[in-house]
Amino acid sequence: MFGGGHVLVTGVPGLAKTLLIKTVADILQVDFSRIQFTPDLMPADVVGAEVVEEKGGSRELKFVKGPIFTSILLADEINRTPPKTQSSLLEAMEERQVTAAGVTHPMAQPFFVLATQNPIELEGTYPLPEAQLDRFMFKIELDYLSEADEVTVVSQTTQTHETGLAHPLGGEDILDFQRIARQVPAAEAVIQYAVRLVHASRPQTESSPDFIKDWVAGGLEFAHLRT
Repeated sequence: MFGGGHVLVTGVPGLAKTLLIKTVADILQVDFSRIQFTPDLMPADVVGAEVVEEKGGSRELKFVKGPIFTSILLADEINRTPPKTQSSLLEAMEERQVTAAGVTHPMAQPFFVLATQNPIELEGTYPLPEAQLDRFMFKIELDYLSEADEVTVVSQTTQTHETGLAHPLGGEDILDFQRIARQVPAAEAVIQYAVRLVHASRPQTESSPDFIKDWVAGGLEFAHLRT
């Protein structure tokens, strides 16, 4: 979040992925929206649409913003909607803006997308294309809790236990941390080394190792094993 990136959370059903993300929004006290991605979801359901409005005896078009205009967006089960609707997030995630009917609408600040997906179901799902995966800084894979932790969760959810949430940060605090992150210096040698690694991971580069050319389809930007 402080680095200005987005996160894809992967895990089997029942691991409280949605609850985890909603709790993050509650702690930070910022605007929160959830979109349940389904096969029949349309791009207008995400970004909004123009509607005809009666005003002063005349009709004019008015843009009604969709749920994407928020600070923390939960894209729940993002791989259950077709690529056409998935692509409605691309501009917002990269450029922090949405273009509709030729008009650009800026996003709220901060803007952070947390998407969830189920890794085990194939029927009725649409794998995220490379352009969509590239918008995520991290992919977090959630696993089952330990037996002791699971006992604690079951105990708390079957009683009248209520957990009070602290609110250590707000929206302005997040923006301040994002600005500070941009000011952290990096040594020139470290930058050169990182760029050299990326170049070596691309099979199109003449100096890349043979195993990269044989087994990798793309560079570190979207590395995948060849089948």
